Amino acid sequence: MAQHNDTGKEGEYLACRHLEEQGFAIVETNWRKGKHEVDIIAYKEGLIVFAEVKTRSSTNFGNPEEFVTRAKQRAYIRMANDYVIRHQRQEEVRFDIISVVRSADGSCAISQIENAFTAYEQC
Repeated sequence: MAQHNDTGKEGEYLACRHLEEQGFAIVETNWRKGKHEVDIIAYKEGLIVFAEVKTRSSTNFGNPEEFVTRAKQRAYIRMANDYVIRHQRQEEVRFDIISVVRSADGSCAISQIENAFTAYEQC
């Protein structure tokens, strides 16, 4: 597997642990619909979070969350709609971005942007 794939998988693992530490249950990882994928679907107390995880080894070219495009946001919204209908979920939905930056010394910085985007903004 290419190193960037390993970095991404490690970031998703760390993001799952981060959400679990906040009391979320991980419902799905890498949930696919067509050519699109939701990195993490998590649940806590009447809330479903659809989380996009961006992992980088540095911020030389910008912060990871800056790379979640409008097209990616629209795809997440479509997938969330499909997911809640398909699974007959009634909970509130939130879209988060979790960025993971691994430093050269091996340490990680994890940040979560809650409500990073909404379906309303995409209209």
